[in-house]
Amino acid sequence: MEQETERVAQAIAIAADPAQVALHQEALYYLTTVQQNANNTWRLALSIFADATPDGSRRYSPQARFWALRLLEEFLDNRFEPLDDEAFQTLRQGFLTYIQSEYVFGSAEANASFLRNKFSHTLTLFFLCTYIDQWPTFFADIFALIRQDASKFNRHVSLLFFHLVLEISGEVADQMIKAARTFNTQRHTRDGQVRDAVRERDASQINEAVLTIIADGVERMSALREAGDSSRELGDVIEVVDWGIRTFGSYVGWIDINLTVTPTTVPLLFTLLADPSLPIRLATSVALLRIVAKGLKEPSDKLQLIKVLSLGQVIDALESKTRNQQIQRGSNTDEGEESYREALGKLLNIYGLELHKLIDDCSDQAIRTEATQYLNQILPVLLRFMADEYDDTSSTIFTLLHTVLSSYKRSRKMSSEPIEDSKRTFLVSLLNVILEKMKWEEDTDMDDPDDDDVAAFEGLRKELRSFMDGVLVIDQDLVTEAVRTLALNTLAGYRNGVAVKWNDAELAIYLVYIFGEINKSGGKGRAAFCQAPSIDKTMRKDVDYSEFPLTAHGEMLLSLVQSGISSYPHRAVVMQFFEATASCPPSKGLHSQDSTVRSRAFYLFYRFIKENKTDFPSSVAVNLVEGIRDLLQIEVELPEIDEDSTKDILTEALSTPSRFDSQIYLFETVGVLCSLLKSPEEQSALLLSVAKPLLDELSTNLQASTSSMEPTAILRVHHIIMALGNIAKGFPDFPSPVQPGHVLPPLEVLQQIAQAIIVCLEAMNVYKVVRDASRFAFARILATAGPSVTQYIPPLMANLLNRFEPSELADFMTFIGLLIHKLQRDMLGVLDELLGPLSSHISSILAQPVSGTDDLVTRVDTKRAYLSLLNSIMASKLHSVFTSERNKATFEPLLETVLREIEDLSDPSSQKTALTFFGRCVAVWGQPTGGPGENDAIPGFERFIYERLVPTAFSVLFKPDYNIKDGQMFTVLHEIASFLQVVGKTRGTEAYEYFATVFLPGQNLPSQLAVEFATKLRDWDGKAFRKYFAEFVRSSRPQA
Repeated sequence: MEQETERVAQAIAIAADPAQVALHQEALYYLTTVQQNANNTWRLALSIFADATPDGSRRYSPQARFWALRLLEEFLDNRFEPLDDEAFQTLRQGFLTYIQSEYVFGSAEANASFLRNKFSHTLTLFFLCTYIDQWPTFFADIFALIRQDASKFNRHVSLLFFHLVLEISGEVADQMIKAARTFNTQRHTRDGQVRDAVRERDASQINEAVLTIIADGVERMSALREAGDSSRELGDVIEVVDWGIRTFGSYVGWIDINLTVTPTTVPLLFTLLADPSLPIRLATSVALLRIVAKGLKEPSDKLQLIKVLSLGQVIDALESKTRNQQIQRGSNTDEGEESYREALGKLLNIYGLELHKLIDDCSDQAIRTEATQYLNQILPVLLRFMADEYDDTSSTIFTLLHTVLSSYKRSRKMSSEPIEDSKRTFLVSLLNVILEKMKWEEDTDMDDPDDDDVAAFEGLRKELRSFMDGVLVIDQDLVTEAVRTLALNTLAGYRNGVAVKWNDAELAIYLVYIFGEINKSGGKGRAAFCQAPSIDKTMRKDVDYSEFPLTAHGEMLLSLVQSGISSYPHRAVVMQFFEATASCPPSKGLHSQDSTVRSRAFYLFYRFIKENKTDFPSSVAVNLVEGIRDLLQIEVELPEIDEDSTKDILTEALSTPSRFDSQIYLFETVGVLCSLLKSPEEQSALLLSVAKPLLDELSTNLQASTSSMEPTAILRVHHIIMALGNIAKGFPDFPSPVQPGHVLPPLEVLQQIAQAIIVCLEAMNVYKVVRDASRFAFARILATAGPSVTQYIPPLMANLLNRFEPSELADFMTFIGLLIHKLQRDMLGVLDELLGPLSSHISSILAQPVSGTDDLVTRVDTKRAYLSLLNSIMASKLHSVFTSERNKATFEPLLETVLREIEDLSDPSSQKTALTFFGRCVAVWGQPTGGPGENDAIPGFERFIYERLVPTAFSVLFKPDYNIKDGQMFTVLHEIASFLQVVGKTRGTEAYEYFATVFLPGQNLPSQLAVEFATKLRDWDGKAFRKYFAEFVRSSRPQA
């Protein structure tokens, strides 16, 4: 065995040495084999870990010994059967001997501290395997080792003991650890049995040992501190007390409360809660939290525990003490001490929640009354924690605050009496804290804010809003008056020349912004701002609303505008001002020198015009366009890209946020304003005055881009086309049909724009950015101008189709589908030209082999878009395009292409779409010829139905790979059922006889079942037949 042990140790050394390249893989393979055979090799591992040389040092390297512990864990973990006696005794004796030599008399792995935690875990796994039946004296043996040399302080043995208890508590009682691993019934049962056995046999002794070591440590700390000793010895004692309290806290939740809460432990814990050592204080706060949160059967026992602890008074005193220390530190942040305040806040939160459980759940009125008194005593402390300048500390009591407010709301609903004075006082104080916490920190750099900090503050402000809403439900006037007073006082002060900090100014504006939401009694629209009587919609434009008195919100908004605070020299204040006044045109912001403010103002101006366009006279439109004309100069920005980068600069430019992203809103706004003019001539003149400079610039840059391929010129062409498209987007959609009195858009100007885009596209269709912009712009122009620009669609299609990248094709077909929906029969001529080349292009793509995941995704997207387009053509009754003189030669190949998609089980979505298409085909072309009235029946199409469509549809359901239990595949079955019903309804008796006498008997179905199928296909509605058809298929498929 010794030779084998040396071989393993040598393999570990080779595996850990990067220089041993030749033998590295061989060593890893050998070690893996040894580890996988842990049931037979664990003795090697024990020897490698524990063997010592004659001088008492360990024989093998720390790396080898760490590997040995991993193998022992492999052997012991998830073991639920007892070890054989020889194995048990060998491991027990080996571990105890190791503890005695290394921890009692040795240095406790001073040169390899990482082995300590690993050994504790390994010994814990051994304990779990053996404690119940084989090693019931485990703790007695450990205690004997601890007491071997009681005359001196031995931190090594104490820390080992603490780590063992912590590991055991984690394994048998820590729900987080249990939740993190896969549930195992045997392990769950075993851990429960171990927990019960520890409670019964050793809990008292464990607790006594832990507390004895802690108490001894506290005495040693006091003595060393009194002596002024700051040596390593004091640090060692502090470490022991820290781990002792952590250990105590690990088991208080699962052993008898009478052991952990005693006249001795409570004073000890409160002493340690105020200890100079931060780790000890933090560990003690966690231990107390777990004691308070411990579940007790009787409410009276829980109340007695709360009385004994008197936590409210203790936390009150410690909060005051730490807050004063915080004030004394000033700007010198001590993160450790702030974490202590955070721990105290968490402790208060749990304490309050436990009191609330007694109030809500206990039926004994006396207990509820007393618990309420205790809760009311800590509410001021809750507010002080909430007011802490550090948000992590402030948020510790949020759960308790939510619970308190929910309780107040319930009480308010049950009583019509005025709110109690004590509650009102608390709510007033709470509102003051909320409003103070809603402010940004004054030293926040809003010119270059940290995204995480901004997100954290916005999340906090949202949480604070929820508290404000909670108070609002309880007492609306309290909230609205507090918000109104603070906002008006701040704005009035600024207007009168009082120095106002930027964060106070921003908060005041924010409160104006949210007032409409929190003032539930306010009206909507104009009624939110002025107390006007009901006025007929047709007369509103002629009414001077300034004659009516203002509401509270109107008063605040007027004060905001008149204060002049929009000129405050701080970005956050100006931005918040424009958000709050989004219902007013942000004229100052549009021309702000701050690009961030300007960009946001562009959007807010667009939103204001779009939402209020029916509320102001059309004569204002020209003035508004003139006011923003200087802002319509196209801005082009190229990102910085490394010279050796393979990235396309045009693609990068469009994916990088730029000023043009917000400028685009102004062009749509121009379209909205133009559409407000009542005269076609006025509309045309105003639109042309904006479009003409863009068209001239487009022509100039077209020449520059085609001669030099300069990225800036190409990008400018893209931007101009997008701008022109957004101008068209601002107009309303072309009506169908055109109603009498409707003012048509300036079609001549829109045609000029369309023509210019076509010219650009013909010259620059090699650039994807130009193709994308042209497709977008035409979609908007067509939506606005309708049939008057359809003549430009064929050249548009030709230029797009010739240069498509595979990923663009699906977008293109979606674009065509949109045009079909918008223009209906006006698209017939265009489709006639397009369908043949498009179908051929698609067929060639679908016939090519797939070369990778991206290629497969593009293929699927293209196929689905094509099938959707075909369905759009059928749904819009443009089916004649399939059989026109130009396309009749490609009709049958097109049908064959779609038919193949029905058989593709890998794409159920396309299967369904293909079946829907054929259902529509049957309904149109499968009508009996010579029937009553006119129809579009194609002679002989019924043969295609019976010989190709029906057999193909049925064959899908009986393929070996078809899984009827799969949700998506099951929907294909329903689609086939619907398709068969379309065939029956279209062809009538002939179809039902075909199923009953020809097709189904040909599939070896008994004639009786074939007749039943045909009868139900004829007589039952869609839902009933689909259900029948599913059962029919299930029963007819071969059983696996």
